[in-house]
Amino acid sequence: MRPRTIGTTTTIAVLAWLSLAGDANAETLLVGVAAPLSGPSAILGRQIEAGAGLAAEANGAQLKVVDDACTADGGAAAAREFVAAKVGAVVGFLCTEAIEAALPILKDANIPVITVGVRTESLTDRRAKTGWPIFRLGPRGDDERNAVASNLTRRWQNELFAIVDDGTIYGREIAETLRAAAEQAALKPVFVDTFRPQLDNQIGLVGRLRKAGATHVFAGGDGEDIAIMGRDAGQLDA
Repeated sequence: MRPRTIGTTTTIAVLAWLSLAGDANAETLLVGVAAPLSGPSAILGRQIEAGAGLAAEANGAQLKVVDDACTADGGAAAAREFVAAKVGAVVGFLCTEAIEAALPILKDANIPVITVGVRTESLTDRRAKTGWPIFRLGPRGDDERNAVASNLTRRWQNELFAIVDDGTIYGREIAETLRAAAEQAALKPVFVDTFRPQLDNQIGLVGRLRKAGATHVFAGGDGEDIAIMGRDAGQLDA
């Protein structure tokens, strides 16, 4: 969580410095901040807002903070607000849906975007084709997958581990990367499965994990689902 806030702070500081260095008589830099300030990701969005506020105060920048709601509609609406406010740049964004909807609008207005949380590789891989003015501070998705595989195959050499995912592209890819790395390291999970996301409970999955003897579990999926697994595991003393 914390690196995202630090990333936003650093970004605004650099933008302010570049603005002042480019023109001694430049007007105060207005930076758009896109973050989920409502919904389940609001706790992260508030961290981005707080970090941006500290950076703006320290570097003489002004902010236009908009809730992108982590949705496509929210991202597009935020982009239109930034264009209307004539911001010099936009930082933030944690969700792929929001930033992909915002980028075409911001591109047409020649407003660059620096994302601090979206890991989708195609955003920057397709930059030459799309013309989207997008840059990133956070890791790419493949960086995340490779880090998970490298760390867990080293740490779980003598553990009874399981690998589960929610069937989404994100969850499946990160789980499969770990499974393939484990196989190369001659490690075999005691349980591999796909779970149904967005359920009120995951008691059935937790029961199967306990029956398989898993003491360590990697779950590729959404934080809410993983929190429910943890709750149910605690209730079942698994």
